[in-house]
Amino acid sequence: MAHNDEVKLHFLDYWRVVRIRWPLVLLAFLLVLLTAAVVTYFQPREYQSSIFVEVRSTAENPRIFGQGDPNQPVHDPQLAPTVYQVIQRTGILYPVIEQLKLQDRWARDGRKPSREIAYSMLRNKLDVDEVRNTDLLQISVFDGNPQLAADIANKIVSVYQDRRVEEEKEILNRAVTAMNEEVAKQQKRVEDAATEMAQIRDKEHIIDLNPEGTEDTQAPVNGIVVKQESEVNDAEAKIASLSSKLSQIENLKGDDLMRMLPTLEVQDPTIQKILPNYQDAVAQEALLLNSGLGENHPKVKSLRAARAVYTRQLEQQVGIIREGILRNLKSAQATRDELKNRLDQINSKQLQAKNLSANYTRAKNTYIKEKLLLDGVRTRAQTQTMEMAMPRFAVSVKQVAEPPSYAARPRVGLNLTLGALVGLVIGIGLAFFIEYLDTSVKTMDDVESLLGVPVLAIIPKNIGLLHKMTGDAPDAEAYRILRTNIEFNRPNPEANTISLVSGGPGEGKSTTIANLAFICAQGGYSTLIVDADLRRPVQHLLFDLSNEVGLTNYLTTDMELDQVIVPTEVENLSILPSGILPSDAVGILNSQRMSDTIAELKKRYDIVFFDSPPILGVSDASVLASEVDQTVIVVQHRRFPRAMLSRVKQAILGVGGTLLGVVLNNVDLKHDQNYYYYTNYYGYYSPESGKEGHRRRRGERSRVTTNGTENGHYEADEY
Repeated sequence: MAHNDEVKLHFLDYWRVVRIRWPLVLLAFLLVLLTAAVVTYFQPREYQSSIFVEVRSTAENPRIFGQGDPNQPVHDPQLAPTVYQVIQRTGILYPVIEQLKLQDRWARDGRKPSREIAYSMLRNKLDVDEVRNTDLLQISVFDGNPQLAADIANKIVSVYQDRRVEEEKEILNRAVTAMNEEVAKQQKRVEDAATEMAQIRDKEHIIDLNPEGTEDTQAPVNGIVVKQESEVNDAEAKIASLSSKLSQIENLKGDDLMRMLPTLEVQDPTIQKILPNYQDAVAQEALLLNSGLGENHPKVKSLRAARAVYTRQLEQQVGIIREGILRNLKSAQATRDELKNRLDQINSKQLQAKNLSANYTRAKNTYIKEKLLLDGVRTRAQTQTMEMAMPRFAVSVKQVAEPPSYAARPRVGLNLTLGALVGLVIGIGLAFFIEYLDTSVKTMDDVESLLGVPVLAIIPKNIGLLHKMTGDAPDAEAYRILRTNIEFNRPNPEANTISLVSGGPGEGKSTTIANLAFICAQGGYSTLIVDADLRRPVQHLLFDLSNEVGLTNYLTTDMELDQVIVPTEVENLSILPSGILPSDAVGILNSQRMSDTIAELKKRYDIVFFDSPPILGVSDASVLASEVDQTVIVVQHRRFPRAMLSRVKQAILGVGGTLLGVVLNNVDLKHDQNYYYYTNYYGYYSPESGKEGHRRRRGERSRVTTNGTENGHYEADEY
């Protein structure tokens, strides 16, 4: 939270600087804006003519061979940036200069610019913009002649188009020539391969029904071999199956054979008929035995006899099946042997045929490969020839350049906007620079850190004389705060003689004394003002009194104090005017009689205020500071440098004076809003609320000050 408050305070400080220096900011703003307007007014008018084009690739389209969609345009991401650079070079702009005779058009006083200078001039008039992620370019030309601007823009595109097409045609001509030479060479290779293939075929008596095809001459024989091998494999599988079944039947006897017979997959009608009866007899026998019948029970014996009959019948039938499987196995083995013999004969013949046709196959493959290469090269050559014959366009014009009807340069709005921004920046920069150079007292921190004494009060600007105001005005509160701080900061009540000094004239010291004395008198103090500013006395003017007799008369004659002290209309408040200063009485304050006078007044009054001259200009102030109990420095806000304030302190301490504190006078609250918290008591002095009441109270203070000036007596802030 503290951090946020600090940031806010810094911002308010910046805003305060701008508010204080706003005339300088406004002046810089207006000067720069006026300069921008004048420069813009006297700049020559230039017209902009633009041509909008789409660049195209004139290279061979790979989709001719079936790759991609031929209806879609070719996009080369590097093409537009390349064209962007090429258009601005001499290869394009020199021909434009020559064809439009720009050197003659731009001649001055009969002297034509050189081609290099003309190129530089044209380059400055040219503006090429690339539309991002597209093949679109906008070529703009600026010139005082709108027709010439359009002609130059169109001519640049025309020259680029012609130059690009010529370059591409030269490349294609060289490519077609090289391609035709390659076709002739490839044709010769094909003819040589065909001759070699024919010689081998005649020599080895090879019959090839399709010498131009890619089929293998041994393909039919290979098919027969594959088929024969398949038949041999089938015979081997059949023999293995029969051998396995025969082995299972031979190894099983008796009840084991009967139990495993269902798993042998024997497809015999007799067995399929008897086997269920056998299985039923076995099951019935087991059921009777489990029910508790003995082995010799008639039913058990009957079932066993039936099962024996079924077993004998099944064994007889299995023997018949075994003999059949054995015959089938012998027959399958004979068939397999015959198929193997036939396969061996076919393989022998095929191997012999392969040995005879190996050279022919190699020659035929070479011929077919060379022929395919010839077809590809010939197609390529034909494509290049057709492409060269087709019309070629390096760019597609989307918008032709036309003579504009209004000037594009200077850009009045842009120039004035930039001028306004620059002026504002310069003005604010000057304000902060001057603020940086300004070493006057600005804040309470400046005073307290420089002098090491407290700020007793903050006196706002335009405060009038309190004793001439009716009622309890809020302006009096600042002096009440000053009175309170003086009471609490002086060492004891006996230290009641106080001198108010300033570094220079016009810091409001006299007005501060008058108002402070009025507040002390209101508080019941017996108060006296001694006007010790003998060269420029003003206290009698502030209270509308005579200055014929006063301090000078008392110090130079034998008059009594009661004869020179004058009571005012304010209860408890008296004044000792300065009197008329004789020409031979300079320095009378530095006398024993003055010291005795201060001691006498200290006894008579509760508090005595001495209005002294500026301490840095006249020695009288230093004399008073050494004689009185306390000294208060009145500093006008933002007037004199801080170094001057240090010298004031040194002058007081140098003569043995005691510095009580500082009054920061004439603070402009409208600009220095940081002092609002020290002067917010204005809100407590009027039932009116809002800005209207505030303006009315400020108006009353202004009228008090103005009336005093009009009567010829004083201007409160000047004393």
